[in-house]
Amino acid sequence: MNSMKQWIVILFLSFSSVIFSQSIDYNTKRGYVAEGFDVVAYFTESKPIEGKKDFTVTYSDVRFKFSKLENLKLFKSNPEKYIPQYGGYCAYALAVKGKKVSINPKTFEVRDGKLYLFYNKGKTNTLQFWLNEGAKELQLKADLNWQKFINN
Repeated sequence: MNSMKQWIVILFLSFSSVIFSQSIDYNTKRGYVAEGFDVVAYFTESKPIEGKKDFTVTYSDVRFKFSKLENLKLFKSNPEKYIPQYGGYCAYALAVKGKKVSINPKTFEVRDGKLYLFYNKGKTNTLQFWLNEGAKELQLKADLNWQKFINN
């Protein structure tokens, strides 16, 4: 093998090992992503629906529950489409504080085909803050802050 090909192979292996070594820290409160709520239902039903143990799947070393077999099958056909952004942590807290905060699975937004979950307890509904303070700008901040967690 000539030296140019060797360098290309070395660069490829180095780059791919960096990509594959990155793992997402999922919010698995109650043992499941989205606290056991059906991540597909947010898209298909436009509402939070609690999943059932009978319809459970493990993906990327974490468990997801679904309310019905159809949703489990949809998830398996394209998991990346349904996985909540930022590992299922509160999008607002990630944007504003750069911290991973648990969520209330009943407080969500589907924006541009992506699922965002939010903290909501007492008078603190971070979805309302997200919408009132400019979701698009906050999304960009959350994206940047999430990269710090992925890259560490």
